[in-house]
Amino acid sequence: MQADRIADPWGARTPYRRHGSWPARVDTFLAEGVEPGAVERWVPAASLLHSGGDAMDIAVVDGRMAGVRGRAVDRVNRGRLGPKDLFGWQANASQDRLTRPLVRRDGHLVETDWDTAMERVVDRTRELLDERGPGAIGFYTSGQLFLEDYYTLAVLARAGIGTNHLDGNTRLCTATAAEALKESFGCDGQPGSFDDLDHADVIALFGHNMAETQTAQWARILDRLASVDPPRLLCVDPRPTQPARHAAVHLAPRVGTNVPLLNALLHETIRHDRVDHDFVDAHTVGFEELSERVSSCTPEWAADICDVPAARISEAAELVGTAEALLSTVLQGVYQANQATAAAVQVNNLHLIRGMLGRPGAGVLQMNGQPSAENTRECGADGDLPGFRNWQNDEHIADLARVWNVEPDRIPHFAPPTHAMQMFRYAEQGSIGMLWISGTNPAVSLPELARIRALLAQDRLFTVVQDLFLTETARLADVVLPAATWGEKTGTITNADRTVHLCEQAVEPPGEARPDLEIFLDFARRMDFRDKDGGPLIGWREPEEAFEAWKRCSAGRPCDYTGLSYDRLREAGGIQWPCTGARPDGTPRLYTDGITWAHPDDCESYGKDLETGAAVDPVEYRSLNPDGKAVLKAAAYIEPHEMPDERYPFQLSTGRTLYHFHTRTKTGRVAQLDEAAPDVWVEISTADAERLGLGEGDVVRVTTPRGGLGGRLRVTGIRPGLLFVPFHYGYWDTKEGDGPDGGGPGRAANETTITDWDPASKQPLFKTAAADLTLVARADGRHAPAPTTTASAPAHPDAAPVTAGGRQAYATQNPGYGEAPGRAEPGGTS
Repeated sequence: MQADRIADPWGARTPYRRHGSWPARVDTFLAEGVEPGAVERWVPAASLLHSGGDAMDIAVVDGRMAGVRGRAVDRVNRGRLGPKDLFGWQANASQDRLTRPLVRRDGHLVETDWDTAMERVVDRTRELLDERGPGAIGFYTSGQLFLEDYYTLAVLARAGIGTNHLDGNTRLCTATAAEALKESFGCDGQPGSFDDLDHADVIALFGHNMAETQTAQWARILDRLASVDPPRLLCVDPRPTQPARHAAVHLAPRVGTNVPLLNALLHETIRHDRVDHDFVDAHTVGFEELSERVSSCTPEWAADICDVPAARISEAAELVGTAEALLSTVLQGVYQANQATAAAVQVNNLHLIRGMLGRPGAGVLQMNGQPSAENTRECGADGDLPGFRNWQNDEHIADLARVWNVEPDRIPHFAPPTHAMQMFRYAEQGSIGMLWISGTNPAVSLPELARIRALLAQDRLFTVVQDLFLTETARLADVVLPAATWGEKTGTITNADRTVHLCEQAVEPPGEARPDLEIFLDFARRMDFRDKDGGPLIGWREPEEAFEAWKRCSAGRPCDYTGLSYDRLREAGGIQWPCTGARPDGTPRLYTDGITWAHPDDCESYGKDLETGAAVDPVEYRSLNPDGKAVLKAAAYIEPHEMPDERYPFQLSTGRTLYHFHTRTKTGRVAQLDEAAPDVWVEISTADAERLGLGEGDVVRVTTPRGGLGGRLRVTGIRPGLLFVPFHYGYWDTKEGDGPDGGGPGRAANETTITDWDPASKQPLFKTAAADLTLVARADGRHAPAPTTTASAPAHPDAAPVTAGGRQAYATQNPGYGEAPGRAEPGGTS
């Protein structure tokens, strides 16, 4: 029997030393009663519930999914699978899957056939195009579809409809990663590789809880820590995460102060002359200005702002400044916080001035949160153009028009592609009259939910939702299209370190559900989109044909796929782009021979002012960086727009937990995952709990100027003055009338968050709210439904039962907690 992967999420250790090869360890889970010999086929795929791209095979028995196993030979995970990978596939078989299209009649959603549903969408599209033009139509997509889906959507939206309004929920998680890379290197594209974890002697995690977001790669670090010559870790996080517990230096700064902290690290690096001057002179511009701007940013100065001891900041600076091979990772603790892009760019600056790029162990991982977030960016299904082309560069537009065989003015480029937060504002104001939402749930995931619900419920907004379940968003739609998902369709996924995997169809989708690609192609056919010669704008009909079309679009661009094919991916497994005829095995690291795509003629972006978001003029960029070097950009500290006060004395941060993904539409329907974290909770520090007379399991209410939520309290080692709430919990599995619209207390974290975004990346800031906390009821012996294996572990180990069989324990102690509709039953373990 395999170990309990809920109570032990990272599994057994396989130690290996620095520069060694990470040993394989194959994790397997089969449904109860299924023996390995009964598996008829193992179908290749990659993870869909995080950005790691962990390779796996799907077990098929009698035409149904029956389990998964890790793929030992794959470069990304060497056979390891985290809890969401091992168990999450069971959600596909939930009884409440959407199986037929729905349309709204007399205020109610009713089942219909595909022709009726699609004609309703097409008719409204044509009406709006005739009456108001392409700017009346917007598309909001996901980070969980396939490359082939995104590229098709980009073509039909930008060259078919002609709208500038196309973005993904990647705006909520990876927009800052893309923007920071564009600001520093002139172009998107992850510089480093997961393989750098094997070679680094110092690993710095900035706002990145790797243990809960990329479990296989955290297991990789644990395996190195268990051997000789382990890496030293720097962890910057206000919560006591697993990385924090293993760190040589843990800094827990006040939320919203990442820029002063990083400026102090830069100050110390320059003051001690830990600078690779040869690299700086050859490959960067802006060092003198950066040095001047951080000259007064001493550890003592930063300590006062960040509420972190100056001595600890100095220790962190020595750690990163004396590393032989420094690997830094960055995620939502930076991306969703105050001055997101400015802070992420300062991490890039640390690596540039130290020359820590392009060699084993020395690199930056500006991480993603979703499995195919990289594909939305490269395919142009978010605030970018396909192939990392520059919307301000007429030659780039002409090149894209050539690929699509349309006139350049057919592709909107009069302004930057519209970001998601602006799209929803346009919908609220009425200028967008139709919004097509695919594979995402903004009625739970966007900030200030009362506002989002109100704008989606407007009669004047025609909303199309394409999804697996009747989500909180789908309930507000005019047309609901049932989609097939991972395991039920074929396509490619590119992970956070540019590794491309092929996911093949293992089983048929339920009922009349259709693959996303098929839905987009059906819409394009009904709209009869044409190229400039009168032929079909979109000429492909199958996933592999779409992939080949994308290869033509990517040719010669930074994300060049021309050396890849479905057969090559079947043969070799994961391969990192760029992959060309000259580099058929892919490219492990970018910038091994200098900065590649920052030249004014080639760059994806001319950059922005990090403090205001104002676009840099092309002439100004050409003057600053005529030779196409990396740009060292400085930023001064600006206080968050909303700060604690007497009425709202706490800062509130939202985030994720190991066992759930986004709004739980999949993981909440899987018993093993749901019982590990069955309901929302609120974290508070021991000092604040003692000061307020609160204890583990107390029922509390968190309020901000926008709304509130209720939950049980978990007392942890989080920094004082901060509250933490997981954002996964909405209302699909609550009783009728629960939640704010029914007069209940609410349980969605985004009832409370502010409509505010980073000026450069336009990413919403989910970690900047000021909040109040009030006691509703005493615990009476009950405990919070929070995991004990994660950053949510109680400060006192005996304060709550260990995470394992949590649903039964929670239901016993919390009468009235009911089963969610369609939840899968637990299976066996092999």
